[in-house]
Amino acid sequence: MYVRTVDYHTAGEPFRIVLDGAPVIPGDSVAERRAIAIGAGGRATAPRPSALDDVRRLLSREPRGHAGMYGGFLVPPDDDEAHLGVLFWHKDGYSTACGHGTIALGAWAVDSGLVAAPADGVARVRIDVPSGRVTALVHRAGGRTTGVTFRNVPSWVSAPALPVATSRGTVEVAVAHSGACYVTVPAAALGLSVDTARLAELTAAGREIARALEGSEAVAHPSDPQLTGVYGVVLYDELPWDGPGLSQRNVTVFADGQIDRSPCGSGTSARLAVLAAQGRIAPGDELRHESVIGTVFRGRVLPGGEPLGEGVVTEVTGAAHRTGEHGFVLEEGDGLGAGFLL
Repeated sequence: MYVRTVDYHTAGEPFRIVLDGAPVIPGDSVAERRAIAIGAGGRATAPRPSALDDVRRLLSREPRGHAGMYGGFLVPPDDDEAHLGVLFWHKDGYSTACGHGTIALGAWAVDSGLVAAPADGVARVRIDVPSGRVTALVHRAGGRTTGVTFRNVPSWVSAPALPVATSRGTVEVAVAHSGACYVTVPAAALGLSVDTARLAELTAAGREIARALEGSEAVAHPSDPQLTGVYGVVLYDELPWDGPGLSQRNVTVFADGQIDRSPCGSGTSARLAVLAAQGRIAPGDELRHESVIGTVFRGRVLPGGEPLGEGVVTEVTGAAHRTGEHGFVLEEGDGLGAGFLL
């Protein structure tokens, strides 16, 4: 087996773009291709065995990857209005949305010449993902990509204050849908703070909350079963801030206990939706969203949200950088096969 990739990181979170070596994924849309990739009877975090999933596991497991690896399979877009489509994957399976991946894909599409861009200005890269069509606004100066703004599908709150019983006591969480379902909760409500020294406790708390909400009506999507169920739990701290808007630090625990090294792009959209519903942030105000490793996204709600109760449109700005180009090989006789997770 030979698989060729180009790797980026967005605010510290990896994104491995598969260029060659993955099987063709059938389907008439990106969402349908994701369902086929998961397989009949499979789950988003437990796909059925397949040749495609062999590639996912090869790239997301040691010795070629690691338990925090994230990436995407390039697929055709749903129609000619988009430049590309993508199936997002991680160590456990396939997700419906990924803001940091969209930022990386926007940078790659321009840097590789797939999408023409000015030396100075902004290029629009339209990307079909399982949750819909998103846009990467790629900022350019002096012929270089300097940042990317991720414009998400509409985000909305299904439960602004939902009590959840945990081993640390009952806490009140908010549930928001932003291409995937996120639960947001102050870390202090669990007796924690967003710090790398507390990472094991934060991870355990995030997994416990996600399990507690399995089957809850609040985490069900009203029209698309693929978008139902908790994808990530965002635990956050309030930070002092003397500028306009707000500043918060978060760690997002997603899939089966994976930690987002970035401030989480679609998770930032979820936080913005919650803050807008609470009246704490107005259109145009900025949320300075810091990750557990100190990297920053800047998010805002666009004016004119919720005209028909369809949610708010958010933009999240960050930077992606190329980290390598790889040709991965699985030699015949390699007893570790697709690898292992620790």
